[in-house]
Amino acid sequence: MSIQIRATKSWQKLPQTWPTPVRKVLAARGLESAEDLVYSLEQLPKPNELQGMSEAVSILYQALKRQQRILIVADFDADGATSCAVAIRGLRQMGAQHVDYIVPNRASHGYGLTPLLLRHAIERQPCDVLITVDNGIASLDGVAAAREQGITVIITDHHLPPEVLPDADAIINPNLSHCSFPSQAMAGVGVCFYLLIGLRQYLQQQQWFEQQQLTPPKLLTLIDLVALGTIADVVPLDKLNRTWVQLGLKRIRLGQACEGIKALLRHSGKDFVNCNSEDLGFAIGPKINAAGRLKDMRIGIAALLTDDSVQADQYAMQLTTLNEQRRELEQTMQQQAQALLLAMPKQSEAALAYCLYEERWHQGIIGLLASRITAQYHRPVIAFAQHREGMLKGSARSILGIHIRDVLAHIAIQSPDILSQFGGHAMAAGLMIQQQDLAQFSLLLEQAIVT
Repeated sequence: MSIQIRATKSWQKLPQTWPTPVRKVLAARGLESAEDLVYSLEQLPKPNELQGMSEAVSILYQALKRQQRILIVADFDADGATSCAVAIRGLRQMGAQHVDYIVPNRASHGYGLTPLLLRHAIERQPCDVLITVDNGIASLDGVAAAREQGITVIITDHHLPPEVLPDADAIINPNLSHCSFPSQAMAGVGVCFYLLIGLRQYLQQQQWFEQQQLTPPKLLTLIDLVALGTIADVVPLDKLNRTWVQLGLKRIRLGQACEGIKALLRHSGKDFVNCNSEDLGFAIGPKINAAGRLKDMRIGIAALLTDDSVQADQYAMQLTTLNEQRRELEQTMQQQAQALLLAMPKQSEAALAYCLYEERWHQGIIGLLASRITAQYHRPVIAFAQHREGMLKGSARSILGIHIRDVLAHIAIQSPDILSQFGGHAMAAGLMIQQQDLAQFSLLLEQAIVT
């Protein structure tokens, strides 16, 4: 049996002195020239190529001058946790004295910036400027509620935008329809990092650091976090993302990673000197994600923010324990899902997609479950769990050729009352429906895929 490498004729553009198999492999990974193997920040797109950058950095400059209270609203996965840590560390390095963060609880708040989460945040700590990281592009109600409170809102996100955008003061998202940024593959942490690059550049132009007697921050000290979030979010490794990962791994291997990453490597039985992308994606990433899945992502964020090695070790222990619990729970849910599939009528075997629900399933694990079943049966799968009385939360995974977010958007247009909320990407999405609508939704899903 021979292995066929999928590559376009672009491999012929690579240096003739390189072996043909190597050229084909590199071309299949999107490389078109020898320069694509040179990883340096100087070669990357400029921050001002991102739509919304000028508005965002101007807002943050004024916030720094006035020492306003800045609140980071993070997502509850590893990309969200690293984005939050990057934002807080970076803003503090630039002179921000009042930076706090909040991350929604998956079960009680739902996804992203919602009016409920905003009320909870304001009750705990009022803010002047709110920045979403790895979320916010679909938070119309949450942004509107914040603006009503007089809060300035900056959205940084990488998820596909809806037709109607939130009324934020600034939106940075490489997937905006009028954004000319050359890479649409960045994770949320990459978008956040770009905001910091743009802000530092703007502050230097305003002579902020001289006025405040501050040393301009070396943002490469955050690149280990950017690499971790990029790998953990499983985004395509285009030139930009490969640069983040290459530079981040270099920093980790030199022993210069943040204390949280070093502690998580130790608790995974990994040596930082030989750290690779597999360690980030399969050893560290799942441990951080376990906090958001089963408990509270604040544990994961705290691990990435602390500079105390003893404290980092304690957080790493907690995250390791949570990940072990996650594994056990996932295994149980997989067995239950297989039982549901075996019990389906014969005609269901020809279904183009599966909708699975069991009342005892955990909200934090349904995404993993959907991924497993999708890989096994090679069709889109949506796994549902109880969210609150009468409501189900779904996590969808898809296959090449079926853009699951577009499928959900089609359903929302055809049957406006069926979806309470949805968002995501081509291969993964989240949604909310009423429990009583599950059977009808399954039919609509099948019809939308055919369409």
